[in-house]
Amino acid sequence: MSATDLLERWRSDLESWAIPDEILAATPESPWVLPRQHFIARAEAPSADLASPSYRRAWEALTSPGSVLDVGAGAGAACLPLVPRATAIVAVDSDQELLNVFVDNADRLGAAAFAIHGRWPDVAGKVEPADVVTCHHVLYNVADLGPFVAALTSHARRLVVVELTVRHPLTGLNPLWERFHGLVRPNVPTAYDALAVLKELGLAPCHQVWTPSGDSGHGTFEDTVEVTRRRLCLGPDRADEVAAALRELGVENDRAVDFGSTGAGLMTIWWAGCV
Repeated sequence: MSATDLLERWRSDLESWAIPDEILAATPESPWVLPRQHFIARAEAPSADLASPSYRRAWEALTSPGSVLDVGAGAGAACLPLVPRATAIVAVDSDQELLNVFVDNADRLGAAAFAIHGRWPDVAGKVEPADVVTCHHVLYNVADLGPFVAALTSHARRLVVVELTVRHPLTGLNPLWERFHGLVRPNVPTAYDALAVLKELGLAPCHQVWTPSGDSGHGTFEDTVEVTRRRLCLGPDRADEVAAALRELGVENDRAVDFGSTGAGLMTIWWAGCV
C-alpha cells in the first residue's frame, strides 16, 4: 500500500472508535479524558521508566548533552528522567494544568524547562528544534498522522523516540463494551500500522516490542473502577457492576490496572531527525 493509502486507513481505523451518539448523550462525563492524576503519578515516579527501551534510546542520543522536546508531554513522564543529560526541556501539551505540574517538577529537579500550550503540529511553528524529540502515548489520538510525524521529524536534530501500546489502548475494554452495551468495538489500528506508515514515509524507523516491568497502573482498584466506568459511559450508580465485571476479567482488588499498558505490551519506535 502507498503512504496515502496507509494514512487513510489509519484515519479510518481511528474514526471507527467513535462512540454512538445515543450512548454519549446518556453520560455527563467525557469518556475520552483520563483523570489528570493518572499523568501526574507517572511523571512523579519516573524511575519506573528507566529500564525501558524508550528511555534508553533517548538517553543514548544524549550521550553528548542536548536539548529535549516532549510532544504530548502531560506532566513530563517521558522527558523528566532525561534531566541529567538535558541542557533544556520544552514540553508541548494541550492541557495547561498538566504543563504547570511539569514546570513545577522540572524546577524541583533543577532543569531548564519551558512549556508550550497547544496541540501539535498546530504550535510547531512556535517551537525551536531540539536534539531529541520524545512523544509517548499520543499517536492513537492523531487522525492526521502525516503532518504530525513530519513536524516531529523536522524538529529533531538527532533522534525521534515514540512510544505507544502495541494494541489500541482501549482494546482491553472491548469485552466490557459488549457486556454493558452490546457493542462490538474495533481492534485496529495497532502499533504495527503506525510502523508501516513511518516506513512508507521513508523514515527508516527501528522498533522494539517490550513489556513494562512491575505494576502497569497507578492508584487503587477503586481508581480502575472509576476510570473504566467513565470509559464505558456508565453513571456512578453502575460502579458496583463495573467492579464485578473487572474481577471476572481477573483484575485484582488490591491494585490498579492501566488497560493501555497490558496485553500485547508496548512498542518503542525511533528514527533519525532531519534538522
